[in-house]
Amino acid sequence: MSTFSIFLVLITIVCFLLIVVIMVQNPKGGGLSSSLGGSTHLGGVQKTTDFLDKSTWTLAIALIALILLSSLSFTGSLSDNDSKIIDNTEAAAPATPAATNQPAAPATPAPAK
Repeated sequence: MSTFSIFLVLITIVCFLLIVVIMVQNPKGGGLSSSLGGSTHLGGVQKTTDFLDKSTWTLAIALIALILLSSLSFTGSLSDNDSKIIDNTEAAAPATPAATNQPAAPATPAPAK
């Protein structure tokens, strides 16, 4: 299993966890924090909201870091390495005659009689 495949699996897991944490939150103050009730359950509503907020930011930062690391580990064996904008100079250069051992033809014309 390549390094890129490992990063893809980790990115998928982090995305799933991030979706779950975001769906548990309710922007109007409900969600998991309202269902826990008073301060006697797991440290209270404020602690639950802080935990969900910190876990959202942590997962988001981990996702960005994994994406950047996976782009560094991508070998590009499936991608096309030829540039579509700039042609290779060897392919674009006109064909030149091969050098031979014959002397060059004189540049001056022969005198007329």
